[in-house]
Amino acid sequence: MKRYRIAAVVALIASSFIAVQTKQTHVDAASQGSASAMQTVQQPAPAPADPGAASYAKRCAICHGDQREGILPAFPPLLGIHRQMTDEKITALIYTGKGRMPGFPKISKEEMTSLVHYLTTTEQPAVETTSAANAGTVHASPLAQAGSSLFQQNCAFCHGRDAMGGETGPDLTQSKLVQGDKNGDAISAVVREGRPEKKMPAFNFSSQELLSLVAFIRERETAAASMKGNRRGVAVEDLQTGNAQAGKTYFNGAGGCSKCHSPSGDLAGIANRYEGLRLEERMLAPRDAKSTVVVTVAPGKKVTGTLAYRDEFTIGLRDADGIYHSWSTNRVKFTVDSPAEAHVEQFPKYTDDDIHNLMAYLQTLR
Repeated sequence: MKRYRIAAVVALIASSFIAVQTKQTHVDAASQGSASAMQTVQQPAPAPADPGAASYAKRCAICHGDQREGILPAFPPLLGIHRQMTDEKITALIYTGKGRMPGFPKISKEEMTSLVHYLTTTEQPAVETTSAANAGTVHASPLAQAGSSLFQQNCAFCHGRDAMGGETGPDLTQSKLVQGDKNGDAISAVVREGRPEKKMPAFNFSSQELLSLVAFIRERETAAASMKGNRRGVAVEDLQTGNAQAGKTYFNGAGGCSKCHSPSGDLAGIANRYEGLRLEERMLAPRDAKSTVVVTVAPGKKVTGTLAYRDEFTIGLRDADGIYHSWSTNRVKFTVDSPAEAHVEQFPKYTDDDIHNLMAYLQTLR
């Protein structure tokens, strides 16, 4: 098998990692009011008459879009969120936050009621469906076009607008489940029941909506197969050509991987959780690696937490209770421990053999 050249992949992943990290920190800062420069650039729209819409514009639009359309790949659309969550769960999520989303514990009961009502009952704007459905040589049927709208609102954040893989979800056009499901029953079952072990939520779709969703996925599968060369990207087998023993030697030696990672600790079973390009992306640039900050605010007084924002003017963190703090960088001293930076620093040192061998070794960790 001809070995797959990874230099371009490394550059792509590196730039993607840096872009996502930059977007995330700016959004965290804007949500807490600590990045005054950014707030100056973002001109607020006129306040809507609907109090729920006004609350959304104030607290949510900067991440999820003015029309709840999402800002992919970092922030999901909120259109159709009632298909995934009850009003109670939406309320709890807004109050407490999750992941990169901050909590809003001080929202009044009245504002929360209006906001949840806006998110779950307001008429949804039309979603552009032609670009994904008509890509390739396949003409989209009316049923698939309807499914495209549902897919963009509910699935594209994870699986990509063309169903070929996205932020966290796999390429559905190459899915064994999709390829083996002749009548759509298996796809429908996964959509209805979700896959909690893989962080996929369950969706409340009608039978007709499920038919349209399956039709869209089918047409995307056909369109992908019709592409020149029948290749849509990096296949798993492209990244299985290295020498595992050489990769283990690199892991414990020149690569310096064993300084932070352990095959029996944090990497145990990693090949069961990720494969192919997803595994390589985590190896090269782990996006969820948390940076810790220690800020000295006064002699003998330090505050420690997870890095939430950093630029030349401001340093921000979340403490153990999830509370956001920020300071002007010219008023405090701080140190940042960023595990991901070691991965980025390794980019110019890698050779093709290093990465293929390291990938071969990681794939033995099951």
